[in-house]
Amino acid sequence: MATSAAFEKAKRESWTDVEIVERVKAGDTVLYEIIMRRYNQRLYRAARAILRDDGEAQDVMQDAYVRAYQHLDQFAGFAQFSTWLTRIAVNEALSRVRLRNRNQQMQEAEDNGDGSMNIAGTALDPEQRASIAELGHLLEEAVLDLPEQYRIVVMLRDIEGLSTAETAAALDLSEENVKVRLHRGHSKARSWLFERVGAKAKDAFPFMGARCDRMVDGVFARLGELDEKQSRIQ
Repeated sequence: MATSAAFEKAKRESWTDVEIVERVKAGDTVLYEIIMRRYNQRLYRAARAILRDDGEAQDVMQDAYVRAYQHLDQFAGFAQFSTWLTRIAVNEALSRVRLRNRNQQMQEAEDNGDGSMNIAGTALDPEQRASIAELGHLLEEAVLDLPEQYRIVVMLRDIEGLSTAETAAALDLSEENVKVRLHRGHSKARSWLFERVGAKAKDAFPFMGARCDRMVDGVFARLGELDEKQSRIQ
């Protein structure tokens, strides 16, 4: 029985995103977990690069998964599902930044302050500290210290490993623009750091284990609430 279950799990995880989406749309919603576990790390890295706050990045992830689930019928297949999903997360994170900036400006106007910005802290939680090496910490600091327009490109290209074309599609930029921002980001982050980190880059900004489980459980809880609300309406 255990072998059969393991085989079935492996078979499901080998399905393409489109195959999973079609099955989810047909009513097999439990399969949405495969999508979440497949892209948790990418969405976390993208949102964290924009927001520079762990908790807010996870909120964006949940919102993105719920929004994507609610609009699966709008996925036309012209781009990769992963690109479509990443765009949703990026747009949600950017909207939060805009709201944060508006609130900050209003607060500064009320306080008649000096215009300084309250940047979210970048301290890592104990789980992260235990899961990555010292070089990973240095890489996180270097990336999070970059200006936003370079930070998100470096995160998706160097850390997440997307191609130039995939990054351009996810951020709605031209490929040339992605290349320019990546080059400038490398310069600002000191290229020697990336050269010395090497393969350790893949270990930075982890989103696995218990954190991945909590994200899956949280999204399904919200989807259950939406189904319940829909049932009451009908």
